[in-house]
Amino acid sequence: MKLKLLALTLLAANVLAAQENLTNPEKTEFYEPVPKIVAPATKIGEAPSDALILFDGKNFDNFVHDVDGSAVLWTMDNNRVLGRQYTEKGPAVKWKLNDDGSMTVVGGTGGIKTKQLFGDCQLHIEWRSPMESDSLKGQKKGNSGVFLQERYEVQVLNSYKNNTYTNGQAGSIYKQTPPLANACRPMGEWNSYDIIYTAPRFRRNGSQEQAPTVTVLHNGIVVQNATVIQGSTEYIGAPKVSAHGKGAIKLQDHGNAVSFRNIWIREL
Repeated sequence: MKLKLLALTLLAANVLAAQENLTNPEKTEFYEPVPKIVAPATKIGEAPSDALILFDGKNFDNFVHDVDGSAVLWTMDNNRVLGRQYTEKGPAVKWKLNDDGSMTVVGGTGGIKTKQLFGDCQLHIEWRSPMESDSLKGQKKGNSGVFLQERYEVQVLNSYKNNTYTNGQAGSIYKQTPPLANACRPMGEWNSYDIIYTAPRFRRNGSQEQAPTVTVLHNGIVVQNATVIQGSTEYIGAPKVSAHGKGAIKLQDHGNAVSFRNIWIREL
């Protein structure tokens, strides 16, 4: 009998609490945590107040060439690599710095990557394919790439009236997921990528607990929507999954004179 009375009492209390929630809006309101204040840019595409400017057209101070002997590996007790810490030393960037505030790939010099390492992030980058001969087609036309954590590529390509395999066109997760739309502007015109990236999570034994995901807006159009990245970008063979920590943002030298400008990032 006592147990029955207790159950009825608890039920009545729950009913009263539910009724109070329906009649008292303050019961479903909270005031902490308070979101930080971030001042938005005055113009679309420009950096908000808390962004790190990676490239503003003035210099290559935030970049080194991809072949960089200044990397120092550090690991946990189980020898799983967590990340790299770069020094200021390293090969000077040999790409061209232009008067219009952009930089251009110099074919054969190799890709470049940020000195600073990133995980979850919001990345804005603008790119332009060069004016090239109509004899160049497919992957030979305006080819480059934006690599997240040095291993997951968002493809850069002149995909305006230029046919190629769909998981290799602009806005694709290269050799994995084609874009939802072809939003490419004609060659010689500027394109923008806004990338929201969630880095993978790994267990202490090195196994993957959560795959990386990415959302990409190409010229303001969603072309990747919380897409699961299957693993590292591979030209031949299946993607590979291996434990890692933060990594650089890398821009690819594929031999084409692709230009980049207005690169900024927010750590999430």
